[in-house]
Amino acid sequence: GTGVVHIITVMAVLQAVVAGIVEAAPAQRGAKFIAFAGMIVHDVEDHFDSGRVKTQERSWKAVGEFIRSQRRLADLSLRQLSALAQVSNPYLSQIERGIHKPSADVLKGIADALHISAETLYARAGLLNEDGGDHRDTPTVEQAIRMDAGLTTEQKKALIRVYKSFLGSA
Repeated sequence: GTGVVHIITVMAVLQAVVAGIVEAAPAQRGAKFIAFAGMIVHDVEDHFDSGRVKTQERSWKAVGEFIRSQRRLADLSLRQLSALAQVSNPYLSQIERGIHKPSADVLKGIADALHISAETLYARAGLLNEDGGDHRDTPTVEQAIRMDAGLTTEQKKALIRVYKSFLGSA
């Protein structure tokens, strides 16, 4: 596949570079080696940077999916949530699809409109450490149900109804 072709190409380039360093005059070998090492470091940094970008993209996509699931759980349309959060409908749609990275203020507006803690969204967006050691922000039962990715929207609604009925606030 293309991975094998890529490896063969890299190996050929390495052989040519090493041969160039070995065949160079002794006074030039050090400079050629340093240039080659710099090129390798740059390529490795690029590789890890692209990995970091992909991880961040997945993270923002997950934040958007979480916002969408919470909006559906709250029985809100995209238009209704955008009005409550004071953001435009297209912008909220792009956030839900992971296309835009909202600011902390926008996340707070969305969290307030969804009646979930802003810290929950900040943590999901990577803006806040999920376990800062302070357990005062431990989610309530209702928040825990809302955040459980293993439950469908209907299951979450049913559990919240049952929970509220036990509290006498259904």
